[in-house]
Amino acid sequence: MTMFSSRNWREYPHRYRTEASKFKKSGKTYIPKRLIDPETGDTEQETVRLPETGKVLTYTIIRIAPSQWGDNAPYALAIVEMTDGTRLMAQMTDVAMEDVKVGMEIRLEFRRIQNEGSHGVISYGYKAVPKWF
Repeated sequence: MTMFSSRNWREYPHRYRTEASKFKKSGKTYIPKRLIDPETGDTEQETVRLPETGKVLTYTIIRIAPSQWGDNAPYALAIVEMTDGTRLMAQMTDVAMEDVKVGMEIRLEFRRIQNEGSHGVISYGYKAVPKWF
């Protein structure tokens, strides 16, 4: 299925604007946004922007990638915890694979993620970059 970038912009604001849902009862923040807090069942929420910085909690190196990311392999996928406690998965970039470490400080940057389908529509989103850049 081909998805056009204007449709992505409307349907995936978390990808383009790092928006998340913060629930009133628990105070927990989730990205991508959720309609219901999985812990409390709460539906009262506000849309928040994530902080730009965090740290790597764990990671894995992808050596054989799916076709749309094949030219990027090897690359690291990391679970990062932002300074507000929100956790998300992001591809690491601008760092050698052997230099990725648990505890590494990162910041999120808006980058090209992939080309979609045979038409080559470019998808953008966030990636994790070492904070020293």
